[in-house]
Amino acid sequence: MNGPCSGLWQQKQFALSLLKSPNKLSTLNHLKSLHVYLLRTGLHHSSFAVGNFITHCASLGLMSYAAQLFDQMSEPNSFVWNTLIRGFQQNHSPKYTLYYFDQMRVNNAQPDRFTYPFTIRACSGLLEFAKGASLHGQVVKIGVNFDVFVGTSLVDFYTAMGDLNMTKQVFEELPDKDEVTWYAMLSSYVNKFNDMGKARDLFEKIPCKDLVIWHTLILGYVKAGDLELAKKYFDIAPVKDLLMYNTILGCLAKNGEVDRLLRLFHEMPCRDLVSWNTVIGGLVRDGRINEAMRFFYEMERVNLSPDDVTLASLLSACAQAGALDIGKWLHSYIDRRCSELNAVIGTALVDMYCKCGDLGSAADVFNKMSERDVVAWSAMIMGSSMNGQSRTALNFFYRMKDESETPNDATILGVLCACVHAGLVEEGKKCFYGMSEEFGLTPKLEHYGCMVDLLGRAGLLDEAYCLIQSMPYEPHTGAWGALLGACKIHRNVELAEKAIEHLIQLDLEDGGYLAIMSNIYANAGRWEDVSKVRKLMKEKGIGKSRGISSIEINGVIHEFGVQEKKHPQAREIYDMIDEIYRRLKRAGHVASTREVFFDVEEEEKEKALFFHSEKMAVAFGLIATDKTTIIRVVKNLRICPDCHAAMKLISASFEREIVIRDRHRFHHFKNGVCSCRDYW
Repeated sequence: MNGPCSGLWQQKQFALSLLKSPNKLSTLNHLKSLHVYLLRTGLHHSSFAVGNFITHCASLGLMSYAAQLFDQMSEPNSFVWNTLIRGFQQNHSPKYTLYYFDQMRVNNAQPDRFTYPFTIRACSGLLEFAKGASLHGQVVKIGVNFDVFVGTSLVDFYTAMGDLNMTKQVFEELPDKDEVTWYAMLSSYVNKFNDMGKARDLFEKIPCKDLVIWHTLILGYVKAGDLELAKKYFDIAPVKDLLMYNTILGCLAKNGEVDRLLRLFHEMPCRDLVSWNTVIGGLVRDGRINEAMRFFYEMERVNLSPDDVTLASLLSACAQAGALDIGKWLHSYIDRRCSELNAVIGTALVDMYCKCGDLGSAADVFNKMSERDVVAWSAMIMGSSMNGQSRTALNFFYRMKDESETPNDATILGVLCACVHAGLVEEGKKCFYGMSEEFGLTPKLEHYGCMVDLLGRAGLLDEAYCLIQSMPYEPHTGAWGALLGACKIHRNVELAEKAIEHLIQLDLEDGGYLAIMSNIYANAGRWEDVSKVRKLMKEKGIGKSRGISSIEINGVIHEFGVQEKKHPQAREIYDMIDEIYRRLKRAGHVASTREVFFDVEEEEKEKALFFHSEKMAVAFGLIATDKTTIIRVVKNLRICPDCHAAMKLISASFEREIVIRDRHRFHHFKNGVCSCRDYW
């Protein structure tokens, strides 16, 4: 064939070959070039050509271009209409899906079983119940309601609408069901209606259960918190993929089943980054920091690079344990990998340094961050507050406002805590009472608890009590506990009795509050009342929480309890305790025994104070580190008055800086002085 007709025929064949080759149409320019061929050859009127062109546009997310070409057709058939409608739905444009469906009917093109699944899904996405129900009526009218694709889309639609009865009715009326239909119904029970009983019954009826079906049921039990049934179905699943393993790993980690978590991890035929992160996160949450770091080093050994989740989890572990040396090593590791700090890792580093008592390094990281969000600012403010640098915390807050970063609830909480630690009553009141007007924030229970603490510590007990009574919420243990603590400081027995009465009514399980009440009575010399409180504690089966202190030496975390003797260097530690108390005696220290059980001999009371966990940890620090090293200890409870007084003298006598983080704040002891200035 020669001449112009031959050339036109060749161009048509070339255009059609391009339409059949998706790999050759990967950009907008490719499509524009093809469009030119369609116009030259008249194929822009061909339903086959235009339909395939629209399909290519849909795969590239270019539906506006597809619509322009479609609008140039004089009489598009159902194939072209369906292709356009499907393209808009696949590109998450349900409004255009329904618009062109309506246009299809206006133009007397008959929708069919290929049209309705996409339009019904559009109704699901838009939560258009009336429109979806109308489409249901249309498919029944034209007799395609029993089509498996149409029926499955209706199951999804009624699930999205929360109509379980119609979901079941449509599902049960379908004569033929494929894997997708069974999955849709199972997913509705699991993810929408939270009915694992019906999900399990349906699961047993499914003729061919693929991996997706098994995983959906297992994930349902995980979400329902039923670890044992999730594990049971996992164990009997005929085939297990990595996603299924990771789901169970996550469930075990969330439930604190760390030993089972480790066993399953070692049994896995293959692992990905999610698997490693889950194990490391589980160990961190369980306080097994040394093991978490060992897994991190093993990740490195198998050439698996950590991501932000890994690093943030490990930095959180260092913050939790006060493991500054490990945290610094991780920081240097991050610097080697990243040119600049993002908000997630930067904030994690700030938090780690703050909670390890190294505020200078925290500020350095904060100032070097390329992007700072409200979480980063809040971490810096709360960290400064915890370390007794209340004015620094307030300055960060003022700087934050100057840089037009809007504070959130956590920011305000950090500011209030800073005011609490320094007794800045007026600044605290201004922040608390102005948070609604200035920032549009409503004070939460935690903010009220801080204000009660601030007022109470400052001796404004009546004002603190009135604030509790005026709270728009039911006062929680934080508010009453803060008032009780203030009553102990200011020896107000009458108000303390009101506070403890409310704490007991709140189903108190924490023996710490009853122990505080016992000490308040002891300080007032009311030994009969002390006996009653101790009896109540015994009846409730609760006792004062056991004090645990930890110290990091050369990247290893050592834990100590009261009178700890399990440590390999216990003999040396006890010898150092003796040396400490010889020096304390020479310095005129008299043990504060008023808060030790009243039915113990005075000599035994004093001896019990010798071996509090923080003193054990500090003694170990004195023998295990050189004189230039700061001794950093983390304690799970509030430091006791005797230990606080002793630490000041130890810092002067041994010429060592000591940093102790208790459950409320940091105490930096140096040259016989504490950073809290005895306001704690």
